[in-house]
Amino acid sequence: MELWYNKNSVPTFDNKTSKSILHPFTFGKYRGHTLNVYQGCQHRCGYCYATYEWSPEFYDKIYAKSNAPELLENEIRKWRSGTIEPVMISSATDSYQPAELKFELTRKCVNILQKYNIPYYVFTKSSLIYRDLELHERYKDNCFIVWSITTCNENIRRCLEPGTPPASIMFKIIRNFANRGVRCAVNIDPIVPLITDSFENINTIITNCRAAGVKNVFGAFLRIRFDIWKRMKIVFKLLNVDSDLFVTNYNKLYNFTDPIRHDYNLRIDRNYEIDFMQNLEKKIRENGMTFDFPSLKGISYNKNLKFKNVDKNQLTLTNYV
Repeated sequence: MELWYNKNSVPTFDNKTSKSILHPFTFGKYRGHTLNVYQGCQHRCGYCYATYEWSPEFYDKIYAKSNAPELLENEIRKWRSGTIEPVMISSATDSYQPAELKFELTRKCVNILQKYNIPYYVFTKSSLIYRDLELHERYKDNCFIVWSITTCNENIRRCLEPGTPPASIMFKIIRNFANRGVRCAVNIDPIVPLITDSFENINTIITNCRAAGVKNVFGAFLRIRFDIWKRMKIVFKLLNVDSDLFVTNYNKLYNFTDPIRHDYNLRIDRNYEIDFMQNLEKKIRENGMTFDFPSLKGISYNKNLKFKNVDKNQLTLTNYV
């Protein structure tokens, strides 16, 4: 098996320093900044888009950006006059992965964002965020916690994302946050064709979202790149499905033939996607929730900030969505 799936592999932790920590993004009507305090991720999701050439040891070597809190505060203090858009924590790794137990960089940065009254989103699929329930609760009117949940089926989860907690645990944590007034959203992402796009899987997620007090639900289909496709073919084998048939169907759904070029980033057939998303939206609205990315507003700020030394390889929300 590929190293990404070896559940006995324990990643190494290391410190690194960064030249900048906030990175701007624009996607459709959404504007904001990303904040990634770690590089690499221990969740070992087979579909992860954040691996690739710039992070070949993504699953096995986790870097903590040890100067992230200091950088963040310095960049806020030097902000130019204007609007500070909401900050997304985080777009290219999970801010509450196990490394957070050791380094606590996410907690420190959240405290700084709250100190300067800056709105933020947290994207996570980790149970560790429960540690910071009170931290986010005190800022509940200016943040959204967004959980990424792909399936409630344990057999599928263990093959697809072996380092993540079961959905049953995640929904219990979501319910605790919602009961304390923290606004919660669920991102069904990625929706994996022939694996997690069944009526049973989607309906179970939506039912659990409603019961947990989730306000916003949205999602997106798996995108295929050469390295993701390599891992997905291993997932097919782990799930004991007809791998050849799945490969043939994916070739049709994504309109490609092997081998995939390294510069390709493939989307699913547009008609298939539209039909599915229309049905998904209908189910979500029938359950009293909103089918949309939750909205936060930026704040006016009268200081100076110049984004310097922005890494051209820094992943943003555009890569993710």
